[in-house]
Amino acid sequence: MTEIIRISPGNVWSDPEFPFSQAVVEPSGRRVHLTGQVAWDAEGRIVGPGDPGLQTEMAIDNIEAILGALGGRLEDIVSTTMYYVRDRDLPAIQQVRTKRFSKQHGPATTGIKVVGLVDPDLLIELTAIAVIPEDRFHSPS
Repeated sequence: MTEIIRISPGNVWSDPEFPFSQAVVEPSGRRVHLTGQVAWDAEGRIVGPGDPGLQTEMAIDNIEAILGALGGRLEDIVSTTMYYVRDRDLPAIQQVRTKRFSKQHGPATTGIKVVGLVDPDLLIELTAIAVIPEDRFHSPS
């Protein structure tokens, strides 16, 4: 199997606006488990203190950079877990996710509300699992 199969059966709850799939079948390729990514830039500074949208953008930018170093892309992500601190941030977080993940490439997604993250100024953390096709995968140089 070379393509990711994503399904959301019509007889199961769904959110037509949010890019996620109820199930994702992994294709053949290299499975990559990413460390949770937060809104830290390359120097370890928080991007967007107090702004859940900017923090989500930075976390996804970090994920995209890590996958890119291996030949991967955001659409190779099959699963994400989102840890968030405040319910009021969900609309901003979902707006960014909707912009960055297309409906047809939405990963299986779990959201977990937490009391806090490693730094009190961090509002969201994203973990991801991706499967990079063999023809694009390369070891980082």
